Amino acid sequence: MGNGQIRRPSGHVFRVERRAGPVWYAKYRLPSGRQVQRRLGPAWTSRGRPPAGYLTKWTAQELLRRTLDEARRGTLPGSVQTGAKFADACAEFMRYAEHDRCLKPATLRGYRSIIAAHLVPAFGEQRIEDITTGEIERWRAGLGSHKREALANSSKNRIATLLHGILRRASKVWGLPINPAAGIERLAQPRLGSIDVFSPEEVWALVRAAASEQDAAIYLTAAFTGLRRGELIALRWRDVDFAQSAIRVRSSYCAGALTAPKSGKVRSVPMAPDVAAALARLSHREWWTGDDDLVFPGEIGRYLDGSALRRRYIAALERAGLRRLRFHDLRHTFGTRMIAKADIRRVQEWMGHADVQTTMRYLHFASREDDARLVAEAFAREHDHQAAVQSRGHA
Repeated sequence: MGNGQIRRPSGHVFRVERRAGPVWYAKYRLPSGRQVQRRLGPAWTSRGRPPAGYLTKWTAQELLRRTLDEARRGTLPGSVQTGAKFADACAEFMRYAEHDRCLKPATLRGYRSIIAAHLVPAFGEQRIEDITTGEIERWRAGLGSHKREALANSSKNRIATLLHGILRRASKVWGLPINPAAGIERLAQPRLGSIDVFSPEEVWALVRAAASEQDAAIYLTAAFTGLRRGELIALRWRDVDFAQSAIRVRSSYCAGALTAPKSGKVRSVPMAPDVAAALARLSHREWWTGDDDLVFPGEIGRYLDGSALRRRYIAALERAGLRRLRFHDLRHTFGTRMIAKADIRRVQEWMGHADVQTTMRYLHFASREDDARLVAEAFAREHDHQAAVQSRGHA
């Protein structure tokens, strides 16, 4: 191949006698000129239909033919020599995610955790061109089997999705002919379960049990606006519009970094009178009331410690004698209450959902005040309907 000419892939099958029984092998040459010898499977030499996994000479030759066809199309795993290991692909993906795509620190931290715990131990030293779809499927099937608790399908899907992204990036950088993770189907996941929310009375009980006026205002604002915890921590006075009764959500603070809101868009949320009153009282404190100051500051005006806020929230639940719902369930409380009062598009906009399907989950947990009356009217007998019409006419 000194003249740079591309060879047509060719090869043959042969049988090797082993102590455990005969085995079929294939030997073939790739277009690059590299020779490959590959074990195909145990040979079937008896009469009749071979058991699953055993190969006759004809089925061994058929496997070779498919391999050579993939080599000619450029889709055969291992046909490209990249010189890169999977660990190299992970490093490139994280560089790309952090610097080119500018993903949030919390997202990057989650990626690093999955890579370190699951992906590098399984594929780290392997050449990226040698990773196959079948190998990935077998690996995923065993995820969590050696741990104290098996992983849920949702976790397995999340890990496989990251693997797909890493190999997709590797395909672009190193010229892999295919992404072996592209053929992996998602595992079935149970549908989202019930949403647990506070009643209005429970929200006020939580507010009364707060350890400070600021914490009380945070709990009330979370329940009455649906802001996420990171959005509350990042809120500044310039974004509280008392004149327009609105709060503008511009950023979020999480894992020590200030980022855009989860949807990536600035949004405006209605500010109920009770929230306005609570924030107005905070605005009269001695310090941290300038436009650029935080509404809910921590020590010396810096960002509030989210973990400490969570601990104080749990303590407030206990003092109020309430169920131990998550802080995030204050946001769900807003979603379920508002879906019964406003159209779904407005609720989607207020909550900052990128997908309306996320907002629609609240429809299953909220009933409107006149629902029962509408059903009754739909099934009313004819004379009842006429009587109702006449009574409205007289009125």
